Amino acid sequence: MSKLTPKTKSELRARRHARIRATIYGTAERPRLSVFRSNKYLYAQIIDDEKGVTLASADSKVAKGKGMVADAKIVGAQIAKAAIALGVRKVVFDRGGFGYAGVIRMLADSAREAGLQF
Repeated sequence: MSKLTPKTKSELRARRHARIRATIYGTAERPRLSVFRSNKYLYAQIIDDEKGVTLASADSKVAKGKGMVADAKIVGAQIAKAAIALGVRKVVFDRGGFGYAGVIRMLADSAREAGLQF
């Protein structure tokens, strides 16, 4: 086995995320919706990569859902509400190297239902 072969799940996710970030870029007109999932919480940010600033953020630390999937639905609605308040309707979705299933998918669907387009 090569020394460059990733050995942990986090190293594999970091490689996937690097490949995704090579093609996804947020602009002022269409910022990036970045998602991070830890074992306990879920985080979402609206980022303008041209200026290098976070425009809005939401996390599941204050969400009172029953489980991560319910929290994802709440966070998706929160981030969409914050983005629309800033005048942002269209975003580029960055799943952060995570699979598009379960919690990540629920967050994306919830954000779409709340008015974001991606």
